[in-house]
Amino acid sequence: MTTEISSLDPRILARGREFFASISGESPSVFNKGWWTGKVMDWAMKNEDFKVQMFRFVDVLPYLNTSESLSRHIEEYFAGEDSNIPDVLKWGATKTKIGGGLVAKVLNKTIRSNIESMARQFIIGQQAKEAVKGIRKLRKDGFAFVLDLLGEATVSEVESAAYRDGYLEVLDAIQKEYAKWAPLGGDKGELDWGHAPKINVAVKPSAFYSQSKPVDIDGTVEGMMANIEPVFRKVMDMGGFLCIDMEQLKYKDCTVELYKRLRTKYPDYPHLGIVFQAYLRSVDDDVRGFLAWAREVNLPVSIRLVKGAYWDYETVLAKQNGWPVPVWTHKPESDMAYERVAKMIMENHDICHFACASHNIRTISAVMEMAGEMGVPDDKYEFQVLYGMAEPVRKGLKNVAKRVRLYCPYGDLLPGMAYLVRRLLENTANESFLKQTFADEADMDRLLENPEATLRRQLEGKCVAPEPEEGLQRFDNHPMVDFTVEAERLAFPGALEKVRATLGRKVPLFIDGQDVETDDVIDSYNPAKLEEVIGTVCQAGVTEVDRAVEAASAAYLSWRDVSPQERAETLLRAAQYLKDNIHEYSVLQTLEVGKQWDQAHADVCEAIDFMEYYAREMIRLGEPRRMGHAPGEMSHLFYQGKGVAAVIAPWNFPLAISVGMVSAAIVCGCPVVYKPSGISSCVGRGLVDMWKAAGLPDGVFNYCPGRGSVMGDHLVDHPDVAVIAFTGSMEVGLRIQERAAVVQPGQQHCKRVIAEMGGKNAVIIDDDADLDEAVLGVLYAAFGFQGQKCSACSRVVVLDAIYDRFVERLTEAAESIKLGPAENPANYMGPVADKGAQENVLRYVKIAEQEGTVLVKREVSDDLKATGCYVPLTIVGDITREHRIAQEEVFGPVLSVMRAKDMDEALDIANSTRFALTGAIYSRSPANLERAYREFRVGNLYLNKHSVGALVERHAFGGFKMSGVGSKSGGPDYLIQFLDPRLVSENTMRRGFAPIEEGDDWFV
Repeated sequence: MTTEISSLDPRILARGREFFASISGESPSVFNKGWWTGKVMDWAMKNEDFKVQMFRFVDVLPYLNTSESLSRHIEEYFAGEDSNIPDVLKWGATKTKIGGGLVAKVLNKTIRSNIESMARQFIIGQQAKEAVKGIRKLRKDGFAFVLDLLGEATVSEVESAAYRDGYLEVLDAIQKEYAKWAPLGGDKGELDWGHAPKINVAVKPSAFYSQSKPVDIDGTVEGMMANIEPVFRKVMDMGGFLCIDMEQLKYKDCTVELYKRLRTKYPDYPHLGIVFQAYLRSVDDDVRGFLAWAREVNLPVSIRLVKGAYWDYETVLAKQNGWPVPVWTHKPESDMAYERVAKMIMENHDICHFACASHNIRTISAVMEMAGEMGVPDDKYEFQVLYGMAEPVRKGLKNVAKRVRLYCPYGDLLPGMAYLVRRLLENTANESFLKQTFADEADMDRLLENPEATLRRQLEGKCVAPEPEEGLQRFDNHPMVDFTVEAERLAFPGALEKVRATLGRKVPLFIDGQDVETDDVIDSYNPAKLEEVIGTVCQAGVTEVDRAVEAASAAYLSWRDVSPQERAETLLRAAQYLKDNIHEYSVLQTLEVGKQWDQAHADVCEAIDFMEYYAREMIRLGEPRRMGHAPGEMSHLFYQGKGVAAVIAPWNFPLAISVGMVSAAIVCGCPVVYKPSGISSCVGRGLVDMWKAAGLPDGVFNYCPGRGSVMGDHLVDHPDVAVIAFTGSMEVGLRIQERAAVVQPGQQHCKRVIAEMGGKNAVIIDDDADLDEAVLGVLYAAFGFQGQKCSACSRVVVLDAIYDRFVERLTEAAESIKLGPAENPANYMGPVADKGAQENVLRYVKIAEQEGTVLVKREVSDDLKATGCYVPLTIVGDITREHRIAQEEVFGPVLSVMRAKDMDEALDIANSTRFALTGAIYSRSPANLERAYREFRVGNLYLNKHSVGALVERHAFGGFKMSGVGSKSGGPDYLIQFLDPRLVSENTMRRGFAPIEEGDDWFV
């Protein structure tokens, strides 16, 4: 704790005690057990299972528009045997059939009414007129307000414009009234307390621009400005104050930049504020930098400091992506940061107004004492609390601080439910100050102690984390790119410039450790800029294939006997090489196949993951396993590599899938003849550099790009090839299997074929799906990397009850995304991989137009069309399962929308193709999720998440039916396919004596 704050602790404690005394006997209505809300909160705090179910039910409630759907969901969420479920809910859930469901209808109507009443407690009004009435009452009670429009999730520019218009509408309503309001504080004039505008509005900036993303700061800020500026101008016309809220971390830099642009554009208007979040580890630096900027431009600013409302989201997201957790992980750390930063702000009161937003009486007391100690004028700070919460705190605050502003959400209950859930989670969290104060009745001195002392006490009771074990640590996926980090945003343009300087060179084969040039060459070009040649790639013929197989066969004799540990270490060195060169390997994919920055980076991450995972798997499998327990006999099962592997790779994941198949073979002791796709042969050549850096012996990896019509069959048929690992189309995969089944002269083994062949993947949208997530999930799965993924969504099956709403939002979202070259991070969708892919997709677009009704068909400008392999983003409706567009793999940005009357039909449609690769369902029905788990028969099924982006180990990948043959890549069975098992059994008995080994079936 800082000396200054610690020296104030006795005064802070005294003030806190006075505060508690002034509100003694009072409790926030949210904890009042005499009301339904209070009972629910009480149950939620006692029972974690009920808490989860209740909050999920509150979240889905606005979508339950019929008595049948309401009854069904109540039954699914609350009909369990858990005695802690409140009786009214359990009774309503289990009596749905009594009296033809009449009893349930009455009870369920009561439940809906109570939950809506609970939501209204936190929302000042659903309509502008209602909000103005609520504001008028607050002001009569002596409280100022800040108005926030609910509905933060916008998936299209239509919705962003509507969000903007919602603010303008409520401001119009206030404009008719606010002149009548007497200023608070009894001062004359037009300002509350003599210095604060009566009108105060908060905006969530990401809602004003549906295409907001951290990788594109400039584009995001421009998009936000376009819709926020009209609101700001309206606020200025009314002499009001605008505060820019801070949302998730991914929008932080955009939000700060937005503030700076608005503040400098209107330098003479001081009433513009920004929010900072004390739970972020970066908050000290963030605020320090912001204050330095304010002094540099010599403009007064205003900061509202909050603890932060997205702790769970930020923590889970970081853990899922392998990022450092950006928030403090102990509640007292946030409280400490709050006091530190509050002190910093108030030290700069000459240029910065401070809004202390907290319900924590310790925090409030500390701010008041620090302000007094530093002589901060009253007009330089105020206090803010949330509407509908902590009524005693706001009352006590008004008595001592006078300047109290309530943060008032306004808008429809549908988006309001998400806000309600956040508030309820905060209030029922074990570390919530309100819960500890008013529900748990915790010791007052504990609640008021310095948070640094609280942290020490908490940490003393924590177990010390064990030291990491020696040797290889457990597998974890390589971290995804985090574009909130400025260095990552800058790394890609730098890598593009660096790689571009190397383009256009001749790319030789690599056989037995030597570069091999051929007369037959093919130019690999940038699909967004056809005249830009990535490389001139030498093509292997039959002769070169024979040389490569011969080299691999010779290398096999020694490589198979290298220990599994050593082979694994080679993979780990190769993985490290990719980590060290991740941006260069990423941007080469952007240039050669048109992958967006994030998707190209994810491709390299997956390549790293394959090698890290397969290295560990080989160490596991490489340990001989004892079979049986009979004494006098020792039997061991172990593995050896099958022999030479032919790896035939695709262009859509040119590094990840190539490295996955190649490294699996190599770590198993199988030398490789690698044929990359002709479209991505320059990325494929990157494997040569990687294996060289890893110290792989000559002959174990041989790079042989070539024309399939010239050398493809020869490679598959070669008698010395033991394993064929293929990823590509169904037609080619079936041809490989057919040819591999034919024994060639001199062949001494049965060939093993591992083939991943594609899909026709469906996403089901249930009638209770969260459309904010479902629309964006389908959009990404269908059009990310131009739909050129075997896992891409090409069919979306929508239940009839939600069909119109979903299609409207999906089409508006599709109309909002940006199209253009992948090297511009603002663009969502770019060109397809080459002219052949372009011709194929255009053919299917025509079929879609003939078979269905075109809902969206978006094309790039004529200039871009003339220079690249662009195809229309196409969404087509009125498609049924009989249509070709619903059965055949397109491998491009063409999405079929299909209607289903119920979940039975939806599952029937989803399962109606000959493919079974991936699928997804968006639903908030526990029963339907459970049913999809059983009956949606695909290799990889995703519940309430999109169907693409499988991660090694976590989402071991592969399908069945015509989607492939073989075990899942990135899973525990994959390496077995490259191995032959052997067993050696030894008789250990000599002349009637046998040593007893550990594990023998013997007498104790």
